[in-house]
Formats: sequence, C-alpha cells, structure tokens
Amino acid sequence: MNNLMYLMSAFFLTGMLFAQETTEVPDTQIEPQEPVVETAMVVKKDTTRNFKKIKLDGIAAVVGDYVILDSDIEKTMIDIKSQGASMEGVNHCSMLGKLMEDRLYAHQAVQDSLLVSDDEVAATTDRQIQGFLSQLGSMEKLLKFYKKEDEASLREDINIIIKLRMLSEKMQQKIVEDIEITPEEVRQFYNKIPEDERPVFGAEMEISQIVKEPKASDVEKQKVIDKLNAIKQDIEDNDASFSVKAILYSQGPSKSQGGLLGSITKDSGFDKTFKDVVFSTAEGEVSEPFETQFGFHILYVEKIRGQERDVRHIILQPEISQEAMDAAKTELDSIRQAVLDGKFTFAEAALNFSEEKETKFDGGLLRNPTNFDSRFELTKMDPTLYNQVRNLKDNEISNPIMDQDPRGGGVKFKILKITNRYEEHVANFSQDYIKIQQLAKTEKQYTAIKKWMEKHIKDTYVSVNAENQECDFANNWVKE
Repeated sequence: MNNLMYLMSAFFLTGMLFAQETTEVPDTQIEPQEPVVETAMVVKKDTTRNFKKIKLDGIAAVVGDYVILDSDIEKTMIDIKSQGASMEGVNHCSMLGKLMEDRLYAHQAVQDSLLVSDDEVAATTDRQIQGFLSQLGSMEKLLKFYKKEDEASLREDINIIIKLRMLSEKMQQKIVEDIEITPEEVRQFYNKIPEDERPVFGAEMEISQIVKEPKASDVEKQKVIDKLNAIKQDIEDNDASFSVKAILYSQGPSKSQGGLLGSITKDSGFDKTFKDVVFSTAEGEVSEPFETQFGFHILYVEKIRGQERDVRHIILQPEISQEAMDAAKTELDSIRQAVLDGKFTFAEAALNFSEEKETKFDGGLLRNPTNFDSRFELTKMDPTLYNQVRNLKDNEISNPIMDQDPRGGGVKFKILKITNRYEEHVANFSQDYIKIQQLAKTEKQYTAIKKWMEKHIKDTYVSVNAENQECDFANNWVKE
C-alpha cells in the first residue's frame, strides 16, 4: 500500500516540525499580538488573493487573523538546523505549509472557544526560560543568542509563541480525541497492505527484573526531615527564595529549574501522597516535610489557577548505610541462585520477593514507557538499560546491579533476565498486533485531520503571497 509509507513519512515530518515548537531552544516565529483585522480586511478586497493591489513587504501568507512573515519561515528553518535535526524533505514551501497549518489550528481554536489563560502561558514561558538558562548559563547569553535587548521583550515574544502553540495543540487534540480503533478495523488495515509493502520491525526483546530497595535507618530519615524543616524556616522567616534553595539542595531532576514541576491537576500522573499535599497547601505556602516512595519533600504552591496548581518542590533522600546495600545485594544473590537451581521460576520469584510494585505482579516484566508494550526495540532502547542486558544470553540472569531511580528516588538493586527475543521481521498480525493497531489508529487520525483541514481551509480567510502560490502544498491553501 503506497499510502502507508506516505502516511508514516507525513506524520514523521509533522511530528518533527511540531517538536520544533516544544524543544528547549525557542521557536522564533513571532505573530502580531493583536489579530491583523485591518490588514486582513484590506487584503480581502483583492479577489485574486495575491497581494497585487497592496504591496505588503515580507508577508508570506495570512490565515484567519494570523500573519506569517517570510522571516518566520527562515528563522524556523535555521532553528531546526541549529538543533541538528534532519532537513531532508524540508524546504521553504513545506515549512510555509506547516506554519499555515499551525495558524489554522490556532485560529479555529479561538473560534471554538478553546482558550488558554494568560497565567498558563506565563507559567509555561517561565519554565521554558528556566530551561534555556540551564543550558546557556546566564540571561545575558540568552538575550544575545536571540538578539533581544531585555528580558521583558524576550518574554513577550515567547508568550506569543507559546500561546499560539497551546491553541494549536488544543485544536489538534479536539479533532482526534474521540477517535478509537476496533479490532476489525485493525484487521482491515493490515490486510489492505500489500505483502511487499508491509513494514519491517527491528529486533526486540522482553525483559523482566526483580528489585530490592535498601532502606534508610530512622536516624537518617530524621536528619533529612530536620534539614527540610530548616530550609522551610529560612524561607518563611527570612524571605529566602524557594527556587534558589531547590537549586542548592534538591536531589531531584527538577533541581536545575529551581524545583519547578509546572502545573499539576488532580489527574496528573504524580504520586497520590504528593498530590494530596499539593491540594491541601494554600497559595504562597510551603508544606511540612512529607514522604513519598521517591524520598522526602517540601513543596511550594506558587499559583492556584482553578483546578491547577503551579508547584515547586525540594526532594532529599536519606543516606543508606553500606550494610543495608550489602544486605540487598546478598538477598538478590540468593534469589538468583534459587531460580537457577529450579526452586521457582523468575516470574514466581518476582511476585514473591520483588519490591517494585509496578512490575512484580506481572512476573517482573518491564513495560516500554513509549507505548506500554512489553517489547523494547534494540535500536530505540534506553542506553543504560541496553548496556545492562546486551550481553545476557537466553536463560541467563544478571548479577545484582545498582540503579538510581530517574524520577528522584533512592538507590535500588535489581537482577535482570531476557524473557523473550524477537528478530527483525516483516510485520505479522498476531505477533505485532499492538504496533499495527497504532498504525491503523494513526491512519484514522490522519484521515480525520485531512478532512478537518479541507473543510476549514474552505471556511477560513486564507491568502498566499504570489511568490508562494506555485508551492506544491499538501493542502489546498491556494484556493481554486
């Protein structure tokens, strides 16, 4: 099926370009802050839609209330190149088409009242700037890199970009949010792919693990609680900065962003205890120290916006004694040997002895975080995990491995086993059902988006500069 490769490449291009607006390096597309009503009204008088009657220098296209400048196209392409992304198949025309899509989404989002609050935009801008600063080191370097005179003008530009992106995202989510795929639709999708055009899936493996988490003593836990109380008191009594304290003392991945976790709702995927504290802490207050599975925290509710909370936190882990770590390794060695001796299977050992609740009830089977499938494609695996299993043979169990929880938790030890291997192969319906299901759903979403585009391009004011009307756009931007 020729459409399959087109579908996959089209989604790759869209995803790559869309990711450009969400990466750590700022997008330089700048729209007018106010809708370009006056300009659009003047342009509409020209029924040829090519700006011949009124010369508007530098305008590549107008979509609804949004103007796209020639400089927007060039700056976006420069940004993509600067990030090392492949530019294969990306040119002036394809980039203009992508920017026009984004503006159409944003324009229609406003029409459908899918709005974003100024507070939400400002909070996202703050997080993004903190990310930039962690990479470049200082505001001075950031302003120089983006040729801005002061922080206020930089924030203003980023606010405009982020608001456009949020509107675009909300509209796209609304288009596909109710799309489901049935098993019969998956079967029909698979059967219509010619055998010589079916995708090839790379070598994969399934991995299981048994985890032991050495525990800190009560004395060490109290030391951490006392330290968090001292930080809290300094913030409250001396007006010390929570974000600075987080940079200095926090042991979590948000340390470089001043402990910023962003907007949290009751549906966010945070630890339940953590969310309970978030929603019981008033705006501007610092919580008492509390414990989750990841360590001990204090948190600061920076802003309350309806059902959302902008939160910063500081996390500390109590020191674990060498004796406790040695005991965990010794226990895993005993479990490993018992499995090798045939006293019980690896899955039975995981169920009875593993201390990782996310995997123990599934025989220790790890889930791929990208799709929650049990398989990991070798070329796309996390490098750390790959290095831990790459030399394991069938039926072999690793020696105990020390691991640090990437979410901010403490030290743990694990033994690993490869439970299944799948060599590179042409897509098979039963063996690769989950992957085929996702491809089928993607095609259905793509079809829905194409229909939505066709309809709203017809219903929305669109004008393309004469110099760009010869572009071979994927959509009918130059209306016939």
